[in-house]
Amino acid sequence: MTDHTLFPPLPFGRIGLAAGALLLAGFALLGLWPHLFDVPAPEKMDLLARLTGPSQTHPLGTDHLGRDVLSRLMHAVPVSLGAACATMAAILVIALPWGVAAAIAGGAVDLVMMRVADIIMAFPTLVLALAVIGFMGASLEASVIGIAAAWWPSTARMVRTLVLSANQRDFVRAAYMCGASRWRIVFRHILPQVVPPLAVIVSLETASVLLALSALSFLGIGAQPPTPEWGAMLNEARPFFAQAPHMLLVPGLAVTMAVLALNLIGEGLRTFLDTRAPYTW
Repeated sequence: MTDHTLFPPLPFGRIGLAAGALLLAGFALLGLWPHLFDVPAPEKMDLLARLTGPSQTHPLGTDHLGRDVLSRLMHAVPVSLGAACATMAAILVIALPWGVAAAIAGGAVDLVMMRVADIIMAFPTLVLALAVIGFMGASLEASVIGIAAAWWPSTARMVRTLVLSANQRDFVRAAYMCGASRWRIVFRHILPQVVPPLAVIVSLETASVLLALSALSFLGIGAQPPTPEWGAMLNEARPFFAQAPHMLLVPGLAVTMAVLALNLIGEGLRTFLDTRAPYTW
């Protein structure tokens, strides 16, 4: 039998967190690369070199218009990840105060606010997003607004649950008994308990948001050509998969690695913050 005092299990939580952070740092470097070094413009075409594989001139090959795939991949980093982060920020701007206000107010106010959230949650996320995009017109900005409009109720419910749980702690009850104002208790005692688990939720949800935005662009109703965006690159590569598979594999791998990085960070934070799990950090 292994003696865990001499050979403790590997700290998978910390390793996952470090691996996810390293992957995101790699994406950040990739996104900054065109601003630091001479890289071909993402819309620059060379029709004589269209659909060529990786070469010294084009390390990741070219697309159907002769554009450099590596250059488009680099320029797509701030577009794709930036859109996912902007969407998540918009979700939090709505969901955080909504969930906190519902939990603190309680009674009829809580009931009405949660029923509004339930009504919006009754619509499938992509269907509601498509309705917003249909009203605003196909664009990356409309996709961000549509996904945020459909996504915030579930996040608001999670925030409400976290606030209700924190509100039952003994020291919070003691603060109420000492006469502290409700919002002082929220900012001084409740939010510090809510933020750590919320950080885990945000990291995991950002990965799902990135997939949703990429899916909308893949369907042709998100980012529009010639904007370099991973989902749009997948859509453009679809007809040429047999002839130039690198066009599909490169953005597909980028989406996969970005989602993996965000999930590793989320799981790492969860393990790191879970004090009930021994030997994890």
